[in-house]
Amino acid sequence: MMSHISEICRIDSLSPYYNFPVTTDVLRLDLVHPFVSGNKWFKLKEYIGEAKHNNKETLLTFGGAFSNHIVATAAAAEINNFKSIGIIRGEVPVRLSPSLLDAQNFGMELFFTSREDYKHKKKPAAVYEKHDEEGIYMIPEGGYGIKGATGATSILQSNETRSYSHIISAVGTGTTLAGIVTAANHTQTVIGIPALKNAFSLKQEIENLLPEEKLQAFTLMHDYHFGGYAKHTEGLLQFMNELYSKTGIPTDFVYTGKAFYAAFDLLNKNYFTSMDRLLIIHTGGLQGNRSLKKGTLIFD
Repeated sequence: MMSHISEICRIDSLSPYYNFPVTTDVLRLDLVHPFVSGNKWFKLKEYIGEAKHNNKETLLTFGGAFSNHIVATAAAAEINNFKSIGIIRGEVPVRLSPSLLDAQNFGMELFFTSREDYKHKKKPAAVYEKHDEEGIYMIPEGGYGIKGATGATSILQSNETRSYSHIISAVGTGTTLAGIVTAANHTQTVIGIPALKNAFSLKQEIENLLPEEKLQAFTLMHDYHFGGYAKHTEGLLQFMNELYSKTGIPTDFVYTGKAFYAAFDLLNKNYFTSMDRLLIIHTGGLQGNRSLKKGTLIFD
């Protein structure tokens, strides 16, 4: 469907760098595309396919000022010859974030809205003053929905992943995890690491995207949010730098850094047995790191 985006991903072993008692590998979705990064393409592709099928002209979606999803949608729209609209949470800033500048460079038209209107996903009237409603295809925030989860099922099919006993992934909306859970076989345990604090509603939101036989086939661990969404500690940043120094694998402090930290913590606490095989899903999306002071991370 997308000539410039490949679903060929790489699995890297952490064994040369760490003396873990459990085989631990990383599925490098961050290598998929520099802007439609990692899990974002998998979540978008079914929506884009439907938009093409229905002869829509414009993709519209929602996100915050540092949203990977906004950038990914803008880039995917340009590659697929769509116009794009981003409904951005909050007032117009004095200076656009690097993510919003990227989105603009891909041709996305930005409309800012109050947090209250954003909460209810109310689209500004100005959108329809400039665009024909019939030509607009709406993609939910973060790609959340059955189509997003369906696209994410192919994440595990990008490589041979059936031999792993445990799969760990960061969780935002839960869409990617739902796809992974759906695609996993009955012997595999899927563990989600929420990036949000007290995100206990996630369980139900993920279950809403799952077939009935998979409703109990995943676990969420809520102790690795580091203060909440887009929050971090010096310890997390130090861990990310050490990980990159040893392995060359970059992570972000919003999602993947927390997922890797959780995996390493569980390994060090002997959560797994010597017979287990662990796969960490690197879901990509490093744009959020640009909100950090230059030099904070050794790979920015």
